[in-house]
Amino acid sequence: MNVVVIIPTYNESENIVSLTKRISSVLPEAHLLLMDDNSPDGTADIATKLFSSDSQFKNFQAVRREGRRGLGRSYCDGFQRALSAGYDRIIQMDADLSHNPSYLPLLLEASAAADLVIGSRYCPGGGVRNWSAHRVWLSKFANWYVHKIAGIPVMDVTAGYRCWTSRALKAVQVQTVTSEGYSFQVEMSHRATRAGMKISEVPIVFTDREFGKSKISRSVLLESALMPWKLRLNPWSPSTASYASIVEKTREEHR
Repeated sequence: MNVVVIIPTYNESENIVSLTKRISSVLPEAHLLLMDDNSPDGTADIATKLFSSDSQFKNFQAVRREGRRGLGRSYCDGFQRALSAGYDRIIQMDADLSHNPSYLPLLLEASAAADLVIGSRYCPGGGVRNWSAHRVWLSKFANWYVHKIAGIPVMDVTAGYRCWTSRALKAVQVQTVTSEGYSFQVEMSHRATRAGMKISEVPIVFTDREFGKSKISRSVLLESALMPWKLRLNPWSPSTASYASIVEKTREEHR
């Protein structure tokens, strides 16, 4: 398979070297797109210097984004680049080492039978590490809230460690996604469900970041609170004729 890992970054200079080295060790044939939102701490500069220093990183690239910032915008840009380049599998993960690269082969293996594979904290075998009881409660409440309002049949609907097939990303029409922040994960899960894509969850243990700061702001929290209602009141529907052939092929392969 032709695999690319997409990682949005903003001020992750303390994590990026360790993370990319671990990814290269676990998936030496994979490509990587680091989508950097012009980090003031020089994250892109550090990554570019590392990637040019050793042939093991020859397929790693740091992209300096321009225009609107945000997690959702970074992923949309990265996904569209990946589709244009013809990758078969597109993996998304955080840059803060909360997503252990050792799970990458597990996600890829599961993608042989699913269009979207989610590294899940809340399916059997999953969990979190180094979180306070308050943060665990907030995370579980967020998932409950999304289930209750938007009805998305995923146990860890806010998870950001995922593997997509190119077919699934085409089906959800990622170029029209509107989310700016962490609600991107919810909107994408909603679209995958509505598009008839097969979704699978594999257990991971999520570890809280050791370095750097969280990027969650009040505007991000507000968008996350409103998104489930937006999806409930105005559910997404595909709008192009090409979508029908994608879904029909998907259904035939999963029969």
